[in-house]
Amino acid sequence: MNSAQHIECITEGKTEFLVFKKKSSKKGPGSKDKVPFYNPAMELNRDLSIPINQWLIDNSNIHVDILDGLAASGARGIRLANELVGDFDVIINDWSLDAYDLIKRNIKKCKLKNAFAVNKNLNTLISDRRFHYIDIDPFGSPVYFVDSAMRSIYNDGIIACTATDTATLCGVYPKVCLRRYGVRSFHSPVMHETGLRILLGFICREATKYDKGIEPLICYSTDHYFRVYVRVKKGVGRANKSAGNLKYATPKELFSPREDVADVGPLWLGKIENKKAIHELISYVFKKKLNTKGELLKLLDLLENEADAPPFFYTTDNMASSLKTSVPRMSYIFEKLKKKGYDVARTCFSPIGFKTNAPRDEIEEIFKQRR
Repeated sequence: MNSAQHIECITEGKTEFLVFKKKSSKKGPGSKDKVPFYNPAMELNRDLSIPINQWLIDNSNIHVDILDGLAASGARGIRLANELVGDFDVIINDWSLDAYDLIKRNIKKCKLKNAFAVNKNLNTLISDRRFHYIDIDPFGSPVYFVDSAMRSIYNDGIIACTATDTATLCGVYPKVCLRRYGVRSFHSPVMHETGLRILLGFICREATKYDKGIEPLICYSTDHYFRVYVRVKKGVGRANKSAGNLKYATPKELFSPREDVADVGPLWLGKIENKKAIHELISYVFKKKLNTKGELLKLLDLLENEADAPPFFYTTDNMASSLKTSVPRMSYIFEKLKKKGYDVARTCFSPIGFKTNAPRDEIEEIFKQRR
């Protein structure tokens, strides 16, 4: 281990562990370095993996094998091993020797009997054995590991992916998106939801190659990353059902006035949240010691309310701008739409966004009434 680097003791949840701490801000992405990477901005990301894995363990009648595949400092894997309860083991892997040494040191510090450090290329590791939960949290895109993960995951297992290449997924670099994800992307007012649906669509295509289907459990977007949890189910019928959610969207459906752009996709246009699972997970959050509990409960409540909403959302600013009218309060929009019998919900993709099953002309009428 590089002794010249400063090591600090961090506490997340109920776990105290060692990290090479170089980034102090809790906002935004970090920067890649030679030493194992720890980003305090990802604490909510790590916190959410605790109740999800507890939910998986409690709903399994077998020993559960969990993999933190790109562990860096090992923060997630160490916490999973220390904070979960039940019959499970956690493999904490990173191919950096510095990371491997730090992970071993943290396992010893926390006196963990169910955590094991591994120093392998992730694709090699998941080609050699199988898991019930695989966490892929890379610096950048997860695409290089999804195929191997899909072959490694047990039936009804969960694959969790983080993607920080948000500019690529949001259509800023369409050639990169086409090359990396096999999708025609588009930079639009709903680019964050489009980007997440591109990621889900890619994971779905990797699953169907092996006659497997996916069921998104929790999927969300933050200021600098996308995060998806998908349950993988074996069977040709489930693969075909999943493939049926792969479709193209027109620029008009993405609320863009441009007509000179080809259809965008293929995208996952099925549901991106499992309302029942989210409702159950909320109770798990209350039971766990989590530093971001308030923020996490707010996110889960938002996702639960959004779960049955249609794809894509309106924003108050864009709608008001296109109609050359003032921006109404969100509460006013909700009141008017609900009074007309329509469903409406806020969205995790934008603080000024809302989803509804109301036709556009009904929404426009509400905005025009505010002139």
